[in-house]
Amino acid sequence: MCYTEPKVGNEYRKNVESGANVAVNVEEELWKLADEGYREFHGSLIPGNQLPIIGVRTPLLRKMAKELIKGDWRDFLDNGAEDYYEEVILKALVTGTAPMDKEERFQRIREFIPRITNWAVCDIFCGSLRFAEKYRDEVWEFIKPYMESDKEYEIRFGAVMALDHFADKDHAKEAFQYFDRIRHDGYYVKMAVAWAISIYFIKVPDLTMEYLKDNRLDDWTYNKALQKITESFRVEKSVKEQIKSMKRKQRV
Repeated sequence: MCYTEPKVGNEYRKNVESGANVAVNVEEELWKLADEGYREFHGSLIPGNQLPIIGVRTPLLRKMAKELIKGDWRDFLDNGAEDYYEEVILKALVTGTAPMDKEERFQRIREFIPRITNWAVCDIFCGSLRFAEKYRDEVWEFIKPYMESDKEYEIRFGAVMALDHFADKDHAKEAFQYFDRIRHDGYYVKMAVAWAISIYFIKVPDLTMEYLKDNRLDDWTYNKALQKITESFRVEKSVKEQIKSMKRKQRV
């Protein structure tokens, strides 16, 4: 059966465009967009998720966030419910993309980060924070303390922000220093660091190769980074062979 993308409801759009309080209408609209098959599939990808999933695909959530931003989006962020996974994702997207000044965005990011309880919310949120491209120095300084946190998803936030927005020669060496100091055993920390290193390798291969030859990563994270590099279509076959030869034997 061919999947047909549902549309954001006209009545909902009218409410948003009129400036009405839309926080109470969000859950109703989400259920109209629900896809039961997707709910089961996506739920299987985020073990440990603490909220029920309605089953709305991410592109539709992005469209819905754009509609919310046309209305009283501050009311939604401040008063909207967080009973479902999708409601938290919507708050992530609105926080990242609504028109606000730099200081308000930083404050709302701080307020949102404790709501990150799984990798999907973290990664969608980080990807939405495009203001990092404009405020390079300020955002880089902002994320550093998160990479030094002792909380799994705060560290992941910092690492994913680094790979999304700072995988370049100006930030690589300092990013690697932070990765070296991470000692959290959480799976989603280790995966984020490995993923980040693979992105740095694609963007700044020479600097990253130097790092791979001299680093303080634990064996699991180091080997997972190598694996993710070799899985990339953007790395040449001859380079992949070299990377494979660098694998460590994990200590028992």
